Amino acid sequence: MIKQNLIIYSNPILYEILKEIENEIEYNVEEFLSDKQLRSEESSQSIVLTNKKKGKILNSIELNFPLKVSKLIEQVNIQFIKLKTKEKSSLSLGKYEINLNSRLLNFNSNSISLTEKEINLILFLNNSKDYVSINKLQEEVWGYRSEMETHTVETHIHRLRKKILNAFSRDDFILSNKSGYYLNK
Repeated sequence: MIKQNLIIYSNPILYEILKEIENEIEYNVEEFLSDKQLRSEESSQSIVLTNKKKGKILNSIELNFPLKVSKLIEQVNIQFIKLKTKEKSSLSLGKYEINLNSRLLNFNSNSISLTEKEINLILFLNNSKDYVSINKLQEEVWGYRSEMETHTVETHIHRLRKKILNAFSRDDFILSNKSGYYLNK
């Protein structure tokens, strides 16, 4: 398991306390004393604890003293969970971005709402290396295991393409040929 970084900014006493219990908590404790160190770390997946008013520090928890260490650890754990959730909630698909939590497909500054089935379809196509047949989509995305003829896949893809065309004026997100469907990222 990779430990995440907890940065204590400009607070040596708190750093010493947390460093002492570092083996019992789920993160590495680091001390930053300068703005330069902090700026170099800002785009990372670290959380910064600070009692200084520094404007908007990415992924920070502003400390208010006095504080209970147990409550602080709880806050840090919650912040790390939020960070992981945020990280896993978004998926880049070339020019498009899909937000799995809000079920939105974004292109430039526009977005459309997706159904759960549309999300599953897009994710399955995204993970495929080649065109995917209608039968494979019926089995994997819809759970149909029979040879019965159905137009469920074609209907869903047609509606999804229409949504994308209306919102983004693009008709090249899901491509098809005689072999099946493919996501154009």
